[in-house]
Amino acid sequence: MSYTLDAARNIFPDTLAADIVPATTARFSQLSAEDQLALIWFAYLEMGKSITVAAPGAANMQFAESTLAQIQQLSFRDQTQVMCDLANRIDTPINRTYATWSVNIKLGFWYRLGQLMEGGLVAPIPAGYRLSANASAVLDTIRSADAPQQITILRNTVVDMGYSFSGMETYQKVAEPVVVPTAMADRDEIVIEGIENQTITKYMVNLNANDFDALIQLFAEDGALQPPFKRPIVGKNAVLNFFREECQNLKLKPESGVVEPSSGGYTKIKVTGTCQTPWFGNDVGMNVAWRFLLNPDGKIFFVAVDLLASARELLKFRR
Repeated sequence: MSYTLDAARNIFPDTLAADIVPATTARFSQLSAEDQLALIWFAYLEMGKSITVAAPGAANMQFAESTLAQIQQLSFRDQTQVMCDLANRIDTPINRTYATWSVNIKLGFWYRLGQLMEGGLVAPIPAGYRLSANASAVLDTIRSADAPQQITILRNTVVDMGYSFSGMETYQKVAEPVVVPTAMADRDEIVIEGIENQTITKYMVNLNANDFDALIQLFAEDGALQPPFKRPIVGKNAVLNFFREECQNLKLKPESGVVEPSSGGYTKIKVTGTCQTPWFGNDVGMNVAWRFLLNPDGKIFFVAVDLLASARELLKFRR
């Protein structure tokens, strides 16, 4: 049997992903621009009480500073309009600039914008503003989620803002410089209970070391990676670009896993553990599962990264 991509996506079907994330993101997208901005502001203030946000690095923010400076020169009314335009995804020069940024730059932009609003340099949400009933329900859902799920929901809300380029338009993607891989002698050893497969171990070690050139060699030419709640990214070049743009300085901490041989020489492997992001450092470890399908040559044909519904999912393979 030779697997198709659709069949590969269904391996380990009992994995319980955090469906609250796509459901809440979809509900958020239906809110008015004013409610979207107010909800982000309220959540920013509330999350700041319990989650320490890492300061954006200079490499991230140098691309957004000119836009932030431009916004600060505007009147409060025009600043509010800029933010509404971002939420409404209309065609403006600022929205086009925003659309070219990597995920980390967008996150840094909103983090700094929140600081400027709190400091009175950018128009805050009007005093006494009341969320609509729908927005209040979305905020209550975010409050009820655990910290990694909250982060993912809020990340999704701001990443999708700005102008959406059509397939006919050409533009230059702006991302942070790719960091230098960690020296071989300084790389941490990875031990996964129940897993001795070298491809899986090297995947974790290379990703932690930002060694994306070595990492991509573990993939088949038609290999695919499926980020949480996203469509698969197919082909080595596309996957490599994703790693470089969105996966720098991640800290994967796989704990345990299981191996299931499959027909046609394929191998199914599921690993659970945590992932720390540079934005929230050691304060928040996202509970994740990696679902691998290796081809008969031991190359990665498919890997899905799932944000788990609860910490209990991590215990399934522990002895």
